[in-house]
Parts: sequence; structure tokens; C-alpha cells
Amino acid sequence: MHLIDTHTHLYQPAFDGEREAAIQRCMEADVKSLLLPNIDKASIGRVHDMMDKWPELCFGMMGLHPCHVKPGEWRDELQAIEQALHTSGRRYVAIGEIGFDLHWDKTTLDIQHEAFREQVKWAKSLNLPIVIHVREAFEALFEALDALNDDQLTGVVHCFTGDLNQAGRILDYGNFYQGIGGVATYKNGGLDAVLPHVPHNRVVLETDSPYLAPVPHRGKRNESAYTRVVAQRVADLWEMPLHEVAEITTQNARGLFNLTSK
Repeated sequence: MHLIDTHTHLYQPAFDGEREAAIQRCMEADVKSLLLPNIDKASIGRVHDMMDKWPELCFGMMGLHPCHVKPGEWRDELQAIEQALHTSGRRYVAIGEIGFDLHWDKTTLDIQHEAFREQVKWAKSLNLPIVIHVREAFEALFEALDALNDDQLTGVVHCFTGDLNQAGRILDYGNFYQGIGGVATYKNGGLDAVLPHVPHNRVVLETDSPYLAPVPHRGKRNESAYTRVVAQRVADLWEMPLHEVAEITTQNARGLFNLTSK
């Protein structure tokens, strides 16, 4: 069995000193590919370090997280990330994570839109998918995608926590997937009413580690090995064996991110 964690921040300081052990636990849980979204200029080096140390396992992305889109700073951040995209000599699998977050600061919405548009341009020019963060900002996301979506644009709404209507809106864009993580295991997460209605070929698995650990680990540090826990929850909701969920979601991830089979 081969599971893919399509969204993990295993490079973050929360794992310093035990990253190798966390990766060993991934292997034991059949999580054999890790996709690493960067979030700002400061995280570029950490993502690169993991890509270089575990090239068969770790696949990097480049993007500016909306919470790091700050007045007076975001253009410099974008410039550094764009430079890495074009000059590092590494192969990236997506532009991400990018998007909209109105939970912490609603005053930056205009520049979040600007940053999103710029990074979508990168994705189209490089023929890469986008990995979207959205928190309390679905309407902003839909406004942006209504204007920017075309046959070329593909991507995933990571850590999807929306309702059935929002899931349908995403599917209507044609080439977008939903990233399912630990929230699917939460009693009041709401995804039990959504996932049974989402086409199986439009779902990928993720952890968003070290955040949003699934039950029974909720409240503790999340890690990529728990992709298997998420997969089991999806299997329960889809009423199919775990190995079939692994096969379907791994095929979806390989197609979206242009990953080679290993």
C-alpha cells in the first residue's frame, strides 16, 4: 500500500531533533510520499533541506501563505519565492500554499487578492497546480477563481472544511480537488455529510502536520504517519476497504502533482 500526504509541514521546528524518527513512522504506516508546501521566505531553506536529504520521499512547493501577506513585506516575500522557483535548480510539484485567510486579519484582503493573482500567474506559466489555503474566506476564494479559472488551472483546496454547497462550487471549476485531513475524524467536523457525495476521483489525503491531528491524537502534534488514520476515516465514509482508498487517492495525487510511481 502506498499513501501520499499531500500537505505536511514536516520541515517546521516542531520536528527538529526527531524528523528522522517521524519519517520512519511514515514508512511503517505506508506513507511513502510527502508534499511540502512552503509558507514564506524563511521556510524556503527548510523545504529545500528536506527535498535534498530525502529526494525519493519529499516533494516541495513554493508559495506565500495568506497569513504572511503583510503590508510593506509581501512583495519582497513573493520576489524571494519566485527567485527560488526559477533559480534553485529543484523541481517543484505545485505553487503553494496560497489563498485567503480572514480569521486573523480582514484588513489584508485586497493584498491577499493581489498575491493570489500573481501566484496563479506563476502556476499557469510553469504548468503547476495551486494548493489553496482558505479559512473563513470561501467567498473571496470563489471571487478569485471565477475570474482566474480556465482549462489550464488545476489545484486542490487543502484541508477542506466547507459544506456540501462549497464542495460543489469547487468541483464546478473542473480541475480542482479537495484535500481531506484530520478534520474528517472530528465529531462536529461536518465532513461526514460531505465526503460521501464527493466524487472519489476528486479527493486527496493530507495531514497539515503539525496542525489538526486526527482523532485519537487530536490536541497533540500531528504528523504525516497519521495520513493512514485519515485514509481509514475516508474508507469508513465511502464504505470501502482501506487499500482501495489508498489506491484511489494515491492515483489522484500522482495525477494532480505529476508524481512518478514509486
